[in-house]
Amino acid sequence: MSLPIPIGTRGGAQETVELKHTLAGHHPELPPVYSTPDMICPMEIACFDALQPYCEEGEITVGISIHVEHRAASGIGMRIRATAELESFDGRFYTMRVSAHDGIQEIGRGTVGRAVVHVSRFMERMRSKATDTQAKRGDLRV
Repeated sequence: MSLPIPIGTRGGAQETVELKHTLAGHHPELPPVYSTPDMICPMEIACFDALQPYCEEGEITVGISIHVEHRAASGIGMRIRATAELESFDGRFYTMRVSAHDGIQEIGRGTVGRAVVHVSRFMERMRSKATDTQAKRGDLRV
């Protein structure tokens, strides 16, 4: 990443809660309220949105840590808006302050850690890892 990213750089993302985003969408015995993993998704996208303009060609940022509180329930049809703001950079990792709001109240907040990766090298490591795993299990057909 050649461009310095100013502290305070912001990004955003939004989605409308559907059944697939709810606890009931993950397990039928649970209520149809927005799930914590689904709340984290637009937070991650907001982080990506904030940092991607500063990445060089072939680079992206990926999440490396998540520390969030899910503070209030939201139901199907509610519009969730997530924001992310760059809080700090330690020379290698970015810390983003994130929040999510459902139009009535804040439903979640916390921090997300991000790191820059080179997509081609990252994907090659993932392919190698998958091949190694298959070979160890005896699934690899030669």
